[in-house]
Amino acid sequence: MKLSAVAVLLVVGITLGSLSMVGCGTSVNPANINGVWTATLLDTNQATIFTFGTSLIVNGDGTLSITNFQFSSNSPCFVSGETESGSFSLSGNFNGQITGSLNFIVKSGSPEGNTLTLTGQAAGNTVSGNWTLTGGSGCTGSGTFTMTRG
Repeated sequence: MKLSAVAVLLVVGITLGSLSMVGCGTSVNPANINGVWTATLLDTNQATIFTFGTSLIVNGDGTLSITNFQFSSNSPCFVSGETESGSFSLSGNFNGQITGSLNFIVKSGSPEGNTLTLTGQAAGNTVSGNWTLTGGSGCTGSGTFTMTRG
């Protein structure tokens, strides 16, 4: 009798454990945007203005944790000390097909006062949209961008 009671408890424990794992696997998780991204920003004449690479992680509240940000192109608008922030609003299904909107901001450290803003839509491993640069003399502009995860 004691042996079958132990067996029943073991089966119930395994079943409940499996159910809780299923629950974890079905939670809404924006992790599909997480990863290393490269971006190319074009001006209105389709000339490359900026390129950069970064790592993104979407936090539970939709804000981005941004690390390893680095411009690949040189610009007098962003010499050193940039700070990055942003958000991602996820939509679509969660079977590896992400869609959603990205807001990404880079503020210059030196020289001060320049702000690069990217706003775009994600589809799979690509985010595309528009960018604007506001700031000091020679540090203004706009155009389109494409970011790819890779």
